[in-house]
Amino acid sequence: MNGELKLFSGRSHKSFAKAVASHLGVALGAVDFKDFPNQNIMVKFEENVRGRDVFVVQTSCPDVNKHLMELLIMVDALKYASAARITVVLPYYPYVRSDKKDQPRISVTARLVADLLETAGADRVLTMNLHAMQIMAFSRIPVDQLDGIPIICNHLAANDLTDFVAVAPDIGRAKLTEAYARRLDLPVAVVDKRRDPGSGKIEIRRVIGDVENKNVIFLDDEILTGGSIVSAIKALRDRGAQKYLAACVHGVLATGAVRAMRSAGLEEIVTTDTIPLRARTKQITVCSVAELFAEAIRAIHEGTSVSSLFSAP
Repeated sequence: MNGELKLFSGRSHKSFAKAVASHLGVALGAVDFKDFPNQNIMVKFEENVRGRDVFVVQTSCPDVNKHLMELLIMVDALKYASAARITVVLPYYPYVRSDKKDQPRISVTARLVADLLETAGADRVLTMNLHAMQIMAFSRIPVDQLDGIPIICNHLAANDLTDFVAVAPDIGRAKLTEAYARRLDLPVAVVDKRRDPGSGKIEIRRVIGDVENKNVIFLDDEILTGGSIVSAIKALRDRGAQKYLAACVHGVLATGAVRAMRSAGLEEIVTTDTIPLRARTKQITVCSVAELFAEAIRAIHEGTSVSSLFSAP
């Protein structure tokens, strides 16, 4: 067994780290961050970590590259301060969409991130709902992936879902949508879309499934610009759909995304707190996953099974 549990936070999502610490019944460790005029970062841990079991919370959100570099510096500092074990807690994994080489002469950056974490000195990674399962295989250190879908489904199930249908915004997300739908006991429909590689313009070819006079829930692992949902709403409205909601684990929600989806007719977005929201509006409902991460951290520290948390009830 490793020594005393220590929990530290980077600067990406301090409120989430505080919530995790509260559920664990520990205080966040003291860290001093300094930004130099040349944009270099210095990290100094203000307490002893020698022989300790250390967990570092840092999510991927703007400024993504700065937060990633800050995380690597934190891990490196902990390694040279003789921490017994270093677990990186990444609620939202950096560069998670760059998971394959689908164009010539590009980097599979999600794999590069895995290499960087290992090189810096991380011993394991704790994350949630990766965009593609192969990302776990990129890492040569253990990766535990938590599932935020059950928590979102518990929230949705508290409402009357009569006449609702779960809709995948594209064929590639059909399997994930089916996982949501199975828990909510909803039928599934899929929007068959094509995106022009040059212009980026989306063309809706067909809608597979019955949506006439139905209410729609778009279900995905993350929402970035909302472009797929906006296009899908237009196609579904033409086919008789009535009401539109969306749910995702990671609410990336780039600038203008919420406004665009709201203008298209989306009434509510349900997401988790893996990423700090840039702006809070009445259209966004946040389901916290801090307690789930705290339970996983406790299990890792105590050497008990984490698998029971992968699909929380």
